Amino acid sequence: MNDDSSKQECQCECGSSKFSVQGKPLVRMFCHCTICQEFNNAAYSDVTIYLSKDVHIQDKEKISFNKYKSPPAVQRGKCATCNKPAIELLELPLFPALTIIPSENIPSGPRLPEPAAHIFYHRRVENVSDSLPKHSGFIKSQLAFIAKLVPGLFRRLVDA
Repeated sequence: MNDDSSKQECQCECGSSKFSVQGKPLVRMFCHCTICQEFNNAAYSDVTIYLSKDVHIQDKEKISFNKYKSPPAVQRGKCATCNKPAIELLELPLFPALTIIPSENIPSGPRLPEPAAHIFYHRRVENVSDSLPKHSGFIKSQLAFIAKLVPGLFRRLVDA
């Protein structure tokens, strides 16, 4: 169930692309795939995933969306002003629509969950020394993503 007490204002690095999230995130992960590296201009992405129905983009025209690869059909959006990652939209068969937000665009605090895992670790450009599970290979990474996502989806259904 969404309530106003969980509403949080978010934005890109320059503040031009603004959006709000309401409700609990499903999961936070680090992705080392080459697409995330290119999109984020970084060694990996740190992303937090929400149900799309819980995310409101204030001015979608300020975000330039692009598909880097299909499938999956992830619409990756960069701010039209600062050209930094703003928000990503993901629709998977049999799943509700998801919104992926770079964790740096979400104010830190108790509503930003701890990361759950590293995926596509075989594509890493630098080693990461933490205690999180590290999944390598396309299939193993996709399965790990789904395995971490489904409990968050289930919790949201139970809370609704």
